[in-house]
Amino acid sequence: MEKPKPDDRSNNPERIENTIGHTLQNMDEARDFEKAHSEEMSEEEKQQIEAKNQRREESIEGMRQEIKDEVNDQKK
Repeated sequence: MEKPKPDDRSNNPERIENTIGHTLQNMDEARDFEKAHSEEMSEEEKQQIEAKNQRREESIEGMRQEIKDEVNDQKK
């Protein structure tokens, strides 16, 4: 039976930064899509995109806090 791998958190801040970058890119793409197709979209579809971007923004804030926590933990 294989031993479980030890929990390696040394690259967590970098991984979280990458996730933030991808999330920001998704937000930009959603805004660009909305701008390009706004005349063809219903108000509900526009609101859904805006709501999703709001949730993404909230996630980014949480991830930024998580980075701070990880960096503080690594300093100990």
